[in-house]
Amino acid sequence: MASDLVPPTPAKIAEIAASLGATLPEGATAKLATWLGQMVTWNKQVDLTAARSSDELADLMLADGLMLASRVAKGVTVVDIGTGAGAPGLALAIARPDLRVTLVEPLAKRVAFLRTVLAAVGREDVNLLRMKIHELRTRFDVALARATFPPAEWLVRSVDIVSVPDGSAWVLLAKEPPPEDPDLTLVEDVAYTWPATGVSRRAVRYGRV
Repeated sequence: MASDLVPPTPAKIAEIAASLGATLPEGATAKLATWLGQMVTWNKQVDLTAARSSDELADLMLADGLMLASRVAKGVTVVDIGTGAGAPGLALAIARPDLRVTLVEPLAKRVAFLRTVLAAVGREDVNLLRMKIHELRTRFDVALARATFPPAEWLVRSVDIVSVPDGSAWVLLAKEPPPEDPDLTLVEDVAYTWPATGVSRRAVRYGRV
């Protein structure tokens, strides 16, 4: 755990959002800054992130969710499986308050952290569940997961939690090729760059065949 880690400034957060095409509502930048500030504080005692710098922290926690903010339909239900300290689901929820977001995380200390953050940013409407994916009994319009499972495994697992017939699942990729599944078809493929660190990323959305 990096004891000298510092959170990104609100100005940096606004810059990252703009570079990813995310139009943030009033107060969102401050809420994102509060979240990452809390993370730096908690990370001294609880293993929340492997980020070694402010830029790495900003990209790891914000970039994927803010990229998705302009690509998710209005008012839908979204689930982030294995959200950890909140990425990418919490960034998406803060950027898009119209969405009905559920964060799923099995580890008690991370759930405690997220509960504290949701209260601090006034977003108790975000549903927080301490459980594993196989315990989930609800289907969602949009399903997300990052680094919880290998991409191909996540795609297979997502079939059971996306809504029928119009649900979709996002697979967030580093250098891997998009996986395939007989029950899902690739409908959107987005290449983008994490703004602060310059890392190339790819997000692929799948819908039902």
